[in-house]
Amino acid sequence: MARRTGEETRALLLRVGMQMLLERGVAAGVQHIRLQEVLRRAGLTTGAAYRLWADQNDYQRDLAVAMVRLRIRSDPAEYPRAAIEDLVAAGADGDDVIRVGSAAHVQSITVDTDGPAHDIDTQQFLVTLALRAAAETWPELQEATRERRQGSTAAFARFYLWLMEAYGLRLRSPLTIEGFTELLAAMSEGFALRAIEGTPHPTVVATASDDVPEGTWTLFGLGVHALVKGLMVSVETVEHESEDEDRGSSGVE
Repeated sequence: MARRTGEETRALLLRVGMQMLLERGVAAGVQHIRLQEVLRRAGLTTGAAYRLWADQNDYQRDLAVAMVRLRIRSDPAEYPRAAIEDLVAAGADGDDVIRVGSAAHVQSITVDTDGPAHDIDTQQFLVTLALRAAAETWPELQEATRERRQGSTAAFARFYLWLMEAYGLRLRSPLTIEGFTELLAAMSEGFALRAIEGTPHPTVVATASDDVPEGTWTLFGLGVHALVKGLMVSVETVEHESEDEDRGSSGVE
């Protein structure tokens, strides 16, 4: 069998370390992934690692960067789109789409205290989020975090534009789709960090007499609903207002 190159050995040890992180979940952190244990699992000797990294800290830095750059799904917006696309196709009320989609997101990040209960993609998201929260540890990790955020922002911006088109909405000036996406990402990731802490996500039951649409809402869902209502406007309404302004300026009644 051909001998591995240094780059192949590096990739193997990082892959094994990432698998251990995914198995152990967000509680592990790279500081609990010991290089000796990684080597044993990979069936390699100590020398194989120390020809690549000066010490364990160097390995853990590269492991954190590799995990943040890992994308199990090529499109990070695939899961939320799958949760609501049948509703959108059926012409469901926009409030129902927000409520159902937000609840699905909250459920996906809920941490089971008896052990990981997520699919591999969600587990990777939570592990990565915990690593990103400590990005200032290494400049390389900060750069990987920025790259991941940029990729996620682009994917979710496309997802939100699809929804806006489906429901005839546009953003109020001067907010951009990137800005709106960043707002939702900050709120979403904030609740995900609270889930990692073990904080239960609040829910609210709205009745017909309340100021929000009837049904059981997650707090995240109410936040999304408020942002959509406050920061978006119907394209049809804007067109009518523009027509009214044109008629007024031309003296036509």
